[in-house]
Amino acid sequence: MPPTLTETAPGRFELAGEVTFATVTRLWKRSRPQLARCRGSVTLDLGGIEHADSAAFALLLEWLRLARRQGFELRLVHPPERLRTMARAYDLDAILPLHG
Repeated sequence: MPPTLTETAPGRFELAGEVTFATVTRLWKRSRPQLARCRGSVTLDLGGIEHADSAAFALLLEWLRLARRQGFELRLVHPPERLRTMARAYDLDAILPLHG
């Protein structure tokens, strides 16, 4: 399933679908305007991710970089266990703010 980033409430987004090398470029381009207008604290629910590869981490890091530039905090919540395992394997668990 192609990935979707849906704003479910002000400052709250849900990411769903397959976040892979084949899909992240398009998702990044579509998501930039959505996230660029955010302020304060933003929560990104990762619970809907069906499949992810290492490209998902590149996307998450870009979103964190965008948040820093735009001056908002980005919280990543409900990551699937496979994503947590991959983050530990890539030694990214200290960098990525994965919660819940």
